Amino acid sequence: MRIREVIRRKGDQVVTIRPDADVTTLLAMLAEHNIGAVVVSADDGATLSGIVSERDVVRRLQADGAAALSLPVADLMTVEVQTCVPEDALEELALRMTEHRIRHLPVVEDGRITAIVSIGDIVKHRIDELQEERQQLVSYIQH
Repeated sequence: MRIREVIRRKGDQVVTIRPDADVTTLLAMLAEHNIGAVVVSADDGATLSGIVSERDVVRRLQADGAAALSLPVADLMTVEVQTCVPEDALEELALRMTEHRIRHLPVVEDGRITAIVSIGDIVKHRIDELQEERQQLVSYIQH
C-alpha cells in the first residue's frame, strides 16, 4: 500500500503558516483545524520552509514561559523536515516515523507540498484495511 491511498481517503488539505507569524497565531490555527502540526511556508503556501508542532510549542513554553507566545514561528520550527512522496510504502513510512519519533510528514512532489500525513492517518488506514480483510474472510466463511 502506498501513501497516495491514505491521501485519497483523508484528503490533501495542508494548513500552512508564515515563519514570521507569532506563536499565538499558530496556536489558533492548530485549534481551529484540530491538528497537531502546521507546515511553515515563507512564500506561497506550496514550498516548504519548515514544520512546527504542538510539541515544539510546549517545549518553548517550558523554557521561556508566556514570552514564547509572541515569538515568531521561525524560532520554534524544525528546518530539516522529513518528507515523503505519494509512491512511498506505508510500512516504510510508519517505520521511519517511529524511528525518528516524528508524527507528521509533508508529502512533496516536484518541490511543492501536496499533502501532509500523520502517524494517526497511517494507523487509521491500516485498521480500515484490516477491518475490510476481516469482513471479506467472514463473508467467505459464511458462504
